Amino acid sequence: MPNTPNGYLRNMRLGDAAMVVIGGIIGGGIFLNPGVAAARTESGIALLAIWVGAGLLTLVGALCYAELGARRPNAGGIYVYLREAFGPLAGFLFGWTMLLVIYSGSTAAVATIFASYASALFDLPPRAATPLAVAALAFVAGINLFGIRLGATIQNTFSVLKLAAVAVLVGCGLYLAGVGQGAHAVLGVDEARRGVGFMGAALPVLFAYSGFTYLNNLAGEVDQPQRTLPRALFLGMLGVIVAYALVNVAYLAALGHEGLAASHAPAADVMQRVFGTVGAKAISLGVAISTLGFCNITVVAGARVLQVMGEDGLFFRSVARLHPVHRTPNLAIVLLAGWSIVLVASGSYGQLLDYATFADWLACAIGVLTLFWYRRHDGAGASFRVPGYPLLPLLFVGVIGWVVVETMRSNPRNAGIGVLIMLAGAPVYFVWQRLFRPAHP
Repeated sequence: MPNTPNGYLRNMRLGDAAMVVIGGIIGGGIFLNPGVAAARTESGIALLAIWVGAGLLTLVGALCYAELGARRPNAGGIYVYLREAFGPLAGFLFGWTMLLVIYSGSTAAVATIFASYASALFDLPPRAATPLAVAALAFVAGINLFGIRLGATIQNTFSVLKLAAVAVLVGCGLYLAGVGQGAHAVLGVDEARRGVGFMGAALPVLFAYSGFTYLNNLAGEVDQPQRTLPRALFLGMLGVIVAYALVNVAYLAALGHEGLAASHAPAADVMQRVFGTVGAKAISLGVAISTLGFCNITVVAGARVLQVMGEDGLFFRSVARLHPVHRTPNLAIVLLAGWSIVLVASGSYGQLLDYATFADWLACAIGVLTLFWYRRHDGAGASFRVPGYPLLPLLFVGVIGWVVVETMRSNPRNAGIGVLIMLAGAPVYFVWQRLFRPAHP
């Protein structure tokens, strides 16, 4: 496989890339939290409409990133787009926030979810959770030090297993529904419950769809990226939408809308009803695998951003070096995984996850705005162009902007801290420029 300008090997094929999309989105949320959205809607059909609608909106975002990836098929993703369109300060602020909270906070929080379910699976004491989370992060970092091919093979295994868990869950839910009850349970209205509005119900759903941009960080390792990236993003997102819709149908069919709204762990409730204790153990295994796969992707994808920043002189030059044989940014991988481990040990990961989700969607929307700059700068010619331009990209940015504003309104403290963490990178950038004088601004 040929080297990219950054020195990466293009070893990821279509199936590998699509699995990155699926694995980067499906973590633990679909197994744990759909009851939150159900509690904010008044019927099963309204709940399903929100899940499918949010999925289609996210698909629009994925198509925008498909064009961005086709235009700049190199490592770095959003960092590269922001740097080129809005200047190095914008790129640095993303990389700064990505390292401190977006990827590291998400990784630490999800690693802790992995540890809690793995502990339940093997009947380990609560004190084992932190060492397990640390070991999980060390494991995913270690396997990715030996090349993207090995990492992709393991990630494919994680993704296939989590899809198998989804399939089992769907089958159990539909089995519990019983003949003649399923349609009423799914579509029926809960007369005692009133919805709290689209945005209140959509927020937890949209958060469950985040993570589709990770593939763009790895674009430098995708084979035939102008062709493969758009296909992988489309197929991966389509697979996630179908999986999420079917899982919610199964929850509603098995538990009913009222039962789902009252459940804090609907997947466990469904599996417990079918298989008892064995079912609860099985879903614990499914969640553990799903969350471990998510951690694997965030560490790999985030490390590519740090490597490109180092190459640009906006981070330590040593982080830009690739392994001479495996062509992997090993120091960047160790750095990101190590900081995530620090967050796990500190116990601050849960709060950081709130900052991370806010900053992640904000960065995602700003990344889509760079598409307008690329259209003006490079012209319309590209191997893939998002359909419905400029209306669909504007729709995506507008809705995500609404989400960001609503998040700031409903949770001003955490959103405000997230903004402050992001803006704190500005003085760091200027100090860095003064001290290190990078060759590439």
